[in-house]
Amino acid sequence: MHDADPPTDPRREDRILAEVDAARDEIVAFTAEMIRIPTVNPPGEVYRECAELIARRLETTGLAVEYVEAEGRPEHTAEHPRVNVVGRGAALPGGPRLHLNGHFDVVPPGEGWTVDPFAGAVRDGRIYGRGASDMKSGIAAAVFAVEALRRAGVELAGALDISATVDEESGGFAGVAHLCKAGIISSDDTRYAIIPEPFGPARVCLGHRGVYWFDVIAHGHAAHGSMSHLGRSAIDDMGTLLEAFRTRLAPELATRLSALPVVPEPSRRPSLNVNTVTGGQAGGGATQSPCVADRCVATLDRRFIPEESFDEVRAEIARLVASVEDDDPERRFTIEERMVVHPTSAPPGSPLVAALSRGVETVVGHPAELVASPGTYDQKHFARIAGIEHCVAYGPGPLEEAHQPDESCAVEDLVACTQVLALAALELVGPA
Repeated sequence: MHDADPPTDPRREDRILAEVDAARDEIVAFTAEMIRIPTVNPPGEVYRECAELIARRLETTGLAVEYVEAEGRPEHTAEHPRVNVVGRGAALPGGPRLHLNGHFDVVPPGEGWTVDPFAGAVRDGRIYGRGASDMKSGIAAAVFAVEALRRAGVELAGALDISATVDEESGGFAGVAHLCKAGIISSDDTRYAIIPEPFGPARVCLGHRGVYWFDVIAHGHAAHGSMSHLGRSAIDDMGTLLEAFRTRLAPELATRLSALPVVPEPSRRPSLNVNTVTGGQAGGGATQSPCVADRCVATLDRRFIPEESFDEVRAEIARLVASVEDDDPERRFTIEERMVVHPTSAPPGSPLVAALSRGVETVVGHPAELVASPGTYDQKHFARIAGIEHCVAYGPGPLEEAHQPDESCAVEDLVACTQVLALAALELVGPA
C-alpha cells in the first residue's frame, strides 16, 4: 500500500521532472495536434479522427488501447459516432490503479477571436485555440505524465489508465457515463481518478456544485395580432415569471453560502440563470405569423450547493411558479425537467488530494489551493456510477478562459501540471 507515505527517492523524482521538461516541445505539439481537429459539440464533429490521434499516442506509451463506441445512446449516429478511447496499463496483482480521464469535445468557437480557433498557434509562451484550456492541454498533460514515468525507467506496483472521452460539454452521457455503466471504469479495480480540467498548476479541485436544468412553458391563447385583446400572450406571462425569479428568488439565493471552496468566490452562492427564452406561435417555426404568442419556453439553470437539499431546490421553484399562477387565474405554466446533477466532493483526508498537494508543493513551490468548481464535469459519473469516491480535477489552463474567445494555456503551466500529475501518479500507484 502506498496511501500514507510519499516516495522518498529524490533522484527518481528528479529524473521524472527532467523527463517532462525534456518533452515540453512534444507536449505542446501534441496539444496543438488535438486543437487542429475541430471536435465541436454540438453536433459532435470528427470525434473518430481525434480518438485515433490520441490512441496512437497512448500506444507509444505502452498502454493497451481499445475504442469504445457509445452503442445504444441516441447521440451515437452514423453521421456523428461517439467514439471514446481507453488505454490500460498492466498492474501487479492487487496493485492500485489510477485512472486519468479527459474529454476531447469542445464547444463551438463563437465570435470574437483574434486568432484561428483551430490552428493550435503558439506565441508568447501560450498555446491558443478552442480546447487549449478546456481541455485538450489536460489530455496532453495526462498522457505525458505517464510517458515521463516510462522514460524515467520507473516500474510501478500499480497501474495507470488513460481515457479520452466525448460529450462532456453536453453531460458526458455518451462518454464517461457510458464507460462507467459498461464497467470499463469501475471501483472494482480502480481506486483513484484524476480529471485534468483547467484549474491551473496550483489548484486541486475537490468537486463541484449541483445543477438543475429545467424548462418552464408558459401557455397562452392565440389571436390575431391586430386584436390582441382576444388572446393571451405567453411571452407576457413568461416576462412576469422571470421578473419574479429576479426579484423574489435571486435575493434569497444571495443569502446562502457554501462551505465548499467554490471558485470564483461569487459561485460559493447558489444561482439561477436564464439560458434561453423562445416564444411565439406554437409550431410556427422561424417565420411567425402576426399572432399573439400562445407558447413561450424558458430554459433555466439552477446551480445548487451541498447545503441545499435537491428536493427543496425543486420545491422552491415549483412554489414560486405556482404563486405567479395564483396571481392571475388565467395564467398557466408547466415545468419539464432536463437534467439533475448532485454536488460531489472527494472525501476528507483523501490520499489522492494529499498526493497532488505534495506534487504541487514540489513543482510550484507553495502549498496547493483546494477549490471546487462552479460547474459540473465528469467527476459526477466517476462518483455516482462507477463508485470511485477518490476523484478530483487537476489540470492546466485558466478556468476563466474556458469557452471564451482566444482561449489559451501557458506552456509553463502545461509543463508544471504534467510534472505534478507524474509525481502524484508515482505516489499513488507506487514504485514496484
